[in-house]
Amino acid sequence: MNSSSGKVLVTGVTGFIGRRLTLALLKLGYSVRCMVRRDGSGIPDEADCVRGDMLEPATLDAALEGIDTAYYLVHSMAAGRAGFERRDRTAAENFVSAANLAGIRRVIYLGGLGETGDELSEHLKSRLEVAAILGSGKFATTFLRAAVIIGASGASFEMVRCLVNRLPLMVTPLWVATRCQPIAVDDVIAYLTGCLADERTAGRTFDIGGPEVLTYREMMERFARIEGRKLYILPVPVLTPKLSSYWVGFVTTVPASVSRPLIEGLKNEVICRENSIRDLIPIPLTPYDTAVTRALLELSSSTQTVRQ
Repeated sequence: MNSSSGKVLVTGVTGFIGRRLTLALLKLGYSVRCMVRRDGSGIPDEADCVRGDMLEPATLDAALEGIDTAYYLVHSMAAGRAGFERRDRTAAENFVSAANLAGIRRVIYLGGLGETGDELSEHLKSRLEVAAILGSGKFATTFLRAAVIIGASGASFEMVRCLVNRLPLMVTPLWVATRCQPIAVDDVIAYLTGCLADERTAGRTFDIGGPEVLTYREMMERFARIEGRKLYILPVPVLTPKLSSYWVGFVTTVPASVSRPLIEGLKNEVICRENSIRDLIPIPLTPYDTAVTRALLELSSSTQTVRQ
């Protein structure tokens, strides 16, 4: 049992990252508490489960009692596009107030890459604002900044998969030439758990990315090649990210409240500007093609399990 870091709270536990992180922490022997807003089904039996809502401050005291380190994995896009920045701001402020009172020692936050001077999308601006709010707390905040995360059920992965499968000919905006640094979800989880184990990461900000810098066009073309599909991409200057976000909503299964902010952020180059975390947590980084292949296998396996 790994108890050196005390009890760990995972928020956003039913999400893409939260579910995987909870399982990883339990496997490593940590004592884990999961905070859910409503339904606690699917939470591993080995974890404590407590109800809490960042927008309801009175529910946070019980969730934070006795917690040493909390993972902040909350965002409000899934609740609807309108006002998600305000909800994210309020949620972070409520959490900081409650965490200060509870005497939380550390917080680990997963946000997005993007430079403040890049005319960031609303989504990326909100991620940075949440980081600043968390940084104002009395606890030490570790801020991990990731770009596109590749993994089954992840919003970015699902958008690319649906586009490749349903649109063999794509008339796309110029953002297909924007560079990004995709990272495998397994590597993200390794960094998140690694930060908990390594106190040298407390109070610091790190960029995390995979071993390759690719354009979105290259990502889609390589995705299509892995699936054995032909893909033709024709970039045109008249489609802005905002306009293209609407047609993405017609061909993907990702909710528009999630897909549109992500698509509008594609104008921003998201690559690692520093790699100091690699010295502290020297994990072998997963190549893009391998990450996609793993995600497709996981998706196929889960689909077969549901059918059975």
